[in-house]
Amino acid sequence: DISISLLSLVVTACGLALFGVSLFVSWKLCWIPWRERGLPFGSKDNKQESLNYTDTETNDHDYSEDYLGQPTAYPESSMKISHTSPDIPLDTQAEAKENCVHNVRMHRQITEPTSSARHNSIRRQLNLSNPDFNIQQVQKQEQLTGIGRIKPELYKQRSVDTDDGRRSNSKACGKLNFILKYDCDLEQLIVKIHKAINLPAKDFSGTSDPYVKIYLLPDRKTKHQTKVHRKTLNPVFDEVFLFTVPYNDLNERKLHFSVYDFDRFSRHDLIGQVVVDNFLDLADFPRECNIWKDIEYVTNDNVDLGDLMFSLCYLPTAGRLTITIIKARNLKAMDITGASDPYVKVSLMCEGRRLKKRKTSTKRNTLNPVYNEAIVFDVPPENIDQINLSIAVMDYDRVGHNEVIGVCQVGNDAESLGRDHWNEMLSYPRKPIAHWHPLAEV
Repeated sequence: DISISLLSLVVTACGLALFGVSLFVSWKLCWIPWRERGLPFGSKDNKQESLNYTDTETNDHDYSEDYLGQPTAYPESSMKISHTSPDIPLDTQAEAKENCVHNVRMHRQITEPTSSARHNSIRRQLNLSNPDFNIQQVQKQEQLTGIGRIKPELYKQRSVDTDDGRRSNSKACGKLNFILKYDCDLEQLIVKIHKAINLPAKDFSGTSDPYVKIYLLPDRKTKHQTKVHRKTLNPVFDEVFLFTVPYNDLNERKLHFSVYDFDRFSRHDLIGQVVVDNFLDLADFPRECNIWKDIEYVTNDNVDLGDLMFSLCYLPTAGRLTITIIKARNLKAMDITGASDPYVKVSLMCEGRRLKKRKTSTKRNTLNPVYNEAIVFDVPPENIDQINLSIAVMDYDRVGHNEVIGVCQVGNDAESLGRDHWNEMLSYPRKPIAHWHPLAEV
């Protein structure tokens, strides 16, 4: 009897404990959420109002004037984006919603004509195929979403050794003094390199080992070179060189000086260059002319790579850009035979991305190929300012990879001749504009 009574007592205690736990859990799950929302428990109307409140809070994209005109009934905690981001004032949020409503209405009222199917591909690659694309809208969105964002560029210190500083210092390459004279009896151009002053230091010792290469362009086979002068920034050369050329051909020739710093264990550093043309316009020519020229800063010596002639033509109404590869001359020999197998590859570029590419046929065993081949790209008029053309002359190799002989570029982002050629094409639409372009290293 005692064991039965003890067993009944234990069962009763367990049942009371389970009943208390169930009451506590139900109180936590049901009573506390309704009390925090300020609603009496069990009211059906209040349940409906709470559901409507959550729907209004989540559907932010359904904007209307009635919605914007209602007073803000959100709790203060819902106005915070996160615990780490700053609070956005209510005025800023109201302006953002008004801007969104205004932009949506304006986009629904604008009707644009259907674009040409031929230009859809380039528009798609330029991310301009969306008719609702608006630069002002993007700028407004960036301003609104940029609140509280850390901008690292504001905390960057201006370095002394910036690109501009290096470029400005490197442009001071000194001066070159030389003497020109033409011998009419022997039909020779006499060039005497006298000296150079204020050359930049290329070695760790604060000096250079300068020497000069001389070409009479466009002939690159005949090349002269001075002796190397050790550890000096003001070398005195006093060397004379002869170029055999008819007097009537001087208008088509250019005298090219390349000043180098000799390096025994690596590639020689290019200090700068001097170019002299229009010999007949020089004072006292063909008699002796003493000339001082500033040494122009360049990054690479393109004299050995050759030139490429091509024409540009743009038809705004059709949105058609045509580049005609005409010919090349004096290309660099890439094969053991002393020749090359050149072809030209043209790439349509936008902000560093290649959209399309075309290439010409390959000319065998020549350094002066003639192509006369036209390459056409479809470019809409509204995108012509964003486009550049990258032209590369390649040497075809049956075994192995094709090698790059030289490159050039035309467009708004190009330099000197490439930009001028592009602007001339835009100034004279529907007219082919042809120019020679010197090839540069990659």
